[in-house]
Amino acid sequence: MELSCIVLAGGRGLRFGRNKALETLDHQTLIHRTVSSLSILGTEIVVVTGPHNTELGLDTVERVRIVLDAWPGRGPLVGIYSGLLNSRSEMNLAVACDMPFLNLGLLRYMAAASSGYDAVVPRLGKGIEPLHSIYSCRCLPKIRAMLDEGVYSVSELLRRVSVRYIEADEIDRFDPERLSFFNINTEADMKRARELVRQGAENKLATGPATWSPGFEVRMKGFPI
Repeated sequence: MELSCIVLAGGRGLRFGRNKALETLDHQTLIHRTVSSLSILGTEIVVVTGPHNTELGLDTVERVRIVLDAWPGRGPLVGIYSGLLNSRSEMNLAVACDMPFLNLGLLRYMAAASSGYDAVVPRLGKGIEPLHSIYSCRCLPKIRAMLDEGVYSVSELLRRVSVRYIEADEIDRFDPERLSFFNINTEADMKRARELVRQGAENKLATGPATWSPGFEVRMKGFPI
């Protein structure tokens, strides 16, 4: 199945106090770490950012295109929309740039489970992970209609499309510590990420089980998820 990756890097990092995408973890910026992890999948990578954040140090990285948010500053739904508009694939994995412990086994499992659905979304109890999800380009008309209505909630989009939820027991096969969904919003989060790197967390999570099988809540200031 053809799959592209969308990396959302348009936020201003208001809670963090500076540009998170360029913060360094284990000798790599967060954006470079995310792109490097996804590049193992061998797919096109579309990085969506705002006009304030175009110097990301990715000029020499293969298969990476940087595009601007269609409406900068309007939240992650617009980022997903902008990525889908610029994607060359029907199905698209969308992740935030500040999620440093992506698990490729889990991502591959999600991709394999996407046939026949508009979206594939991890779900842990009552919480969902819409910024670690797969979206079909079939979502574009519905997102555009929502934006025209002034509705910017990714959760609302998921109420309007067909969704395959990846449940906790499925997630735990690949990432029992659920660090895939760890994201960095504060200095404390960054400190914790550095501790995890020192403990070798990325070695456990980098690939996960190589199983292909059919089958922490993120918030951005001022916009609903």
